[in-house]
Amino acid sequence: MKKSTVNTVVGSALAAAAGIFVYKAYQEKNTVRVQEDIDMHNSKEIDERESVYAIEDSSEQGLSQLDSAYREEWQANAFPQTQKELRELEEDK
Repeated sequence: MKKSTVNTVVGSALAAAAGIFVYKAYQEKNTVRVQEDIDMHNSKEIDERESVYAIEDSSEQGLSQLDSAYREEWQANAFPQTQKELRELEEDK
């Protein structure tokens, strides 16, 4: 085959492939893909389930999993751990 014929065939194949790519991209442009919410801060389940350490640690009893995750930070900042401590602080004001 002549070089010009080969170039024409290869060019046509590349043009067809580009056309298919553009067509598929245009079809997907109007579709929206949404991933499931896995963020711990926006999940109600994590704030309703009891701490997994409640069985082993009595200070974890009554805390949700979210509260358990923040407990270390609360202790470092001297945040009240119980409702009783919170009420005592409010009464002192």
